[in-house]
Amino acid sequence: MSFFGIGRGNQSVNPQNIALAEQEVELSVEIFNRMVSSCHKKCIATPYKEADLTKGESVCIDRCVAKYFDTSKVLGEHLKKIGEQNAPPQ
Repeated sequence: MSFFGIGRGNQSVNPQNIALAEQEVELSVEIFNRMVSSCHKKCIATPYKEADLTKGESVCIDRCVAKYFDTSKVLGEHLKKIGEQNAPPQ
């Protein structure tokens, strides 16, 4: 299996592709960490009273994560559309 073209004979790895992939991973981790922090603050009471999540906390987290992903998707589509409108004609 090749990853970023590694392992395909003598082909060299494009540093620009590696940099873009690293940026994408960093962004994904940042978005995930923000979602966890936001949903934790919103849905889980502290100090902790039980070892496991309550039914209400579980439902709240499910809804929070779903809304976070829906919002991210809509925002991404909107930004893509704006980027396409502002792109120079080819």
